[in-house]
Amino acid sequence: MSVPTFPALRIGSLSLRWRPRTVLVCAMLAFAAIALGIVLLGTGTLAFTPAEVLGSLLGNGDNATAERVIRRVRLPRLATALFVGASLGMAGSIFQSISRNALGSPDVIGFTTGAATGAIVQIILFNAGPLETSLAAVAAGLATAVIVFLLSMKSGATGGYRLVLVGIGVGAILSGFNTVLLVMGDLDQAMSAQIWLAGSLNTRTWAHAVPAALGFAVILPVAILHARRIDLLEMGDDAARQLGVPIERTRLVMVLAAVALTAIATAAAGPIAFVALAAPQLARRLTASSQVPLVSGAIMGIVLLLGADLLSQRLPLNVNMPIGLTTGLLGGLYLLWLLGRSRKV
Repeated sequence: MSVPTFPALRIGSLSLRWRPRTVLVCAMLAFAAIALGIVLLGTGTLAFTPAEVLGSLLGNGDNATAERVIRRVRLPRLATALFVGASLGMAGSIFQSISRNALGSPDVIGFTTGAATGAIVQIILFNAGPLETSLAAVAAGLATAVIVFLLSMKSGATGGYRLVLVGIGVGAILSGFNTVLLVMGDLDQAMSAQIWLAGSLNTRTWAHAVPAALGFAVILPVAILHARRIDLLEMGDDAARQLGVPIERTRLVMVLAAVALTAIATAAAGPIAFVALAAPQLARRLTASSQVPLVSGAIMGIVLLLGADLLSQRLPLNVNMPIGLTTGLLGGLYLLWLLGRSRKV
């Protein structure tokens, strides 16, 4: 039986293999994301046609109101959603690969809760502004990752179910701590924290989109360069070690990269549930590939977040829910479906 071979892209000493089906799926997902983006730019109190949206983006439209609303208000919101979705999708792919568990996503393991703790501390105790809140979310997310990583280490190794279980425990503790902080704060601060915890793309500006874009651009090369190593890690530690993979160093670098992506996304839009859980699984099923779906998972994360945002804006009875609540409801249904499929009869 012959082993299938795939084309390789070579840049100097680097070699990147790609599968035609994966490229096709990524192209289709990218097209879906572009279509959703155009529809979203025209959705709102003032509705615009796709032609008006494209004309405003290209600078040759004849509707000054459309150009002002789309470029100044809706485009920064869309850009924030793009990089938040991509960050969560890629982070979920890394966590699920390292833990070798379909439930290994940052919101389940507790890293999103840790980032939320940093933001709530700033809001409740220091009445901080958006910049301080975002920085605190990133720092707290990274600190939570280090704690979970150290607590899950046994005999110099970590990963698998132990990483997931320790993360769930730490997340539960932090969730209780967050509740205590909300009770401690005055009414205005508690309401502000609750709004942030709901996860939202409303009132997002370039001040939110640019840091999310820069963070993703910095971490993306790190993830791509380690993609082959985490592919080998899925074969098991012993097999990966025999193939020359520095196991714990690779695992630590990728965990920190995934946590940074999660913290950046959380800082930009608040806690967004289940995108990191669902995107890698859906991408893997579409591509039918055994490789870690870093790029396809990131694009799928964009599609899921844009789709949920569009749904939240077009719910009946003018119910405009925060995006975090929408993804939470949809993600709960997905989680029940995933657990039902994996149940052994």
